[in-house]
Amino acid sequence: MFILIFALWFSYYKTTMILDLILFSMNSSSISLTIVFDWISVSFSFIVCFISSCVMMFSYSYMFKDSFKNRFILIVMMFVLSMNFLIFIPNLVSLLLGWDGLGLISFCLVIYYQNYKSLSAGLITAFMNRLGDVALLLSIGWMINQGQWISFFTWNFSLLNFSIMMIFLASMTKSAQIPFSSWLPAAMAAPTPVSALVHSSTLVTAGVFLVIRFFCFLDSFYLFKPLILITSVMTMLMAGIGANFEMDLKKIIALSTLSQLGVMMTSVGLGLPLLSLIHLFAHAMFKALLFLCAGSIIHFHNNNQDIRKMSQLWVQLPISSTCFNIANLALCGIPFFSGFYSKDLIFEMMIMSQMNLISGLMIILATILTASYSIRLSLMIFWMEMKQSSMISSSSEDTFVIISILSLSVGALTGGASLSWLFLSPLPLLLMNLFDKLFILSAVISSGILSFFMINNISYKKKNKTLDFLSYMWFLSILSSNYISKMGMEKSFYLYKVIDLGWFEMTTKKMIFSSLLSYTKFNQQNQGNLFSLLLLISMMNIILFPVILYFFYF
Repeated sequence: MFILIFALWFSYYKTTMILDLILFSMNSSSISLTIVFDWISVSFSFIVCFISSCVMMFSYSYMFKDSFKNRFILIVMMFVLSMNFLIFIPNLVSLLLGWDGLGLISFCLVIYYQNYKSLSAGLITAFMNRLGDVALLLSIGWMINQGQWISFFTWNFSLLNFSIMMIFLASMTKSAQIPFSSWLPAAMAAPTPVSALVHSSTLVTAGVFLVIRFFCFLDSFYLFKPLILITSVMTMLMAGIGANFEMDLKKIIALSTLSQLGVMMTSVGLGLPLLSLIHLFAHAMFKALLFLCAGSIIHFHNNNQDIRKMSQLWVQLPISSTCFNIANLALCGIPFFSGFYSKDLIFEMMIMSQMNLISGLMIILATILTASYSIRLSLMIFWMEMKQSSMISSSSEDTFVIISILSLSVGALTGGASLSWLFLSPLPLLLMNLFDKLFILSAVISSGILSFFMINNISYKKKNKTLDFLSYMWFLSILSSNYISKMGMEKSFYLYKVIDLGWFEMTTKKMIFSSLLSYTKFNQQNQGNLFSLLLLISMMNIILFPVILYFFYF
């Protein structure tokens, strides 16, 4: 609430305060830490802290029986601190404090449940984010010609285009755009409160926030907006198709996050960073609510995440079901929910802009798919009849869970309108005909109605390559995990079995060792049985000597 007062003050007076802390100075060169206070950074910090407080209340109930919940809370607080570093620092060098902190702590949170699945998901997350970290370091090295790295004061220089492409690559990896999309659903191995915080308002939006903060600098490269538009539209479409085939509750919400990140990047590609920021704020509210309600449902179902084993939950979990549907409606962009005020304006500006037909049709198709998987998800877990054995616990909704999800529900209901009134006023007047104005809304509603009728009639009895291509995120999840290393590991294992444990072992070190071992045993036997050997020789001489004399002399 304290940060909210500052956000309203900065928004009302439209002021920016830059605090430059000089750490040390030597030979007219100074090393400084720059902190910026404006309505963007302070508002984002308020949303992050508000969602973190709701997640902490939810974690008290969700992680109550965990043996290391104090360690979990400490790691999450470090994550929030790293995100605030990223928000308030416009300097590209100092920004690495928050940027690398997010990557490192997210790895610790993803592998919190210590098993092979969590480790593989954490490694995919860490390695893909390290690509972006390297790109950011390269950009810092190329921008050394300017002598400073503050986003507000950059200008044209010889390596401008390379620096812009590296910052763009860093934002793509952190915000999971194609072809770096596979780590976001894999990171669902983390606890659900982590998913609500990390994959709604902090880690995945860091790349979008970096692009928005450096937009004036990035826009000076003529290929920047076309590239970001192509990748974001493909990400939207891929995530929407994959979510319609997915059966894991948390992965469906993760793919919807991926789709909304594509919407934010599309808005930046259209030259509308302010609308992208407003959608980032609104999306953080309802997506955190969606994850917390999913966590409550998973907790109620004895940690089962398969939506085919859930149904009629509106009877057992009325508050969680209501808040889940509020978040789903906001995600679809239904009028007067928070998602409507940002998404609808973005799509209207898209219709009014000079965009090519293919990109526009792909964006509209991705929007239709958003409504499709949202309605499908609500129908399957709340109102459809049970088709498999149910897995329902006898526990009831906890007080801390109810408080946290109701707090976020207020943001999901009123956040979009409040943000648009505060930060987008006065709005530019869009003069559109009735067909263009109602086109997106009618497409969303018709998609929801169509999915309602089709959900019981579509069945996939035979697997084929096309179905696998659509459901496995265009094979990105396979290509990013074990497909690349599988062939090399199989060959190395074969060589290890045949050569190192085969003839090479038998003809070299194992043969020498076995020979030495047999000679040593023979020598030990001789040394240990020396008296018996001499006694045997003496007895043989006593017996054989008379016999030899008898036969040769008598």
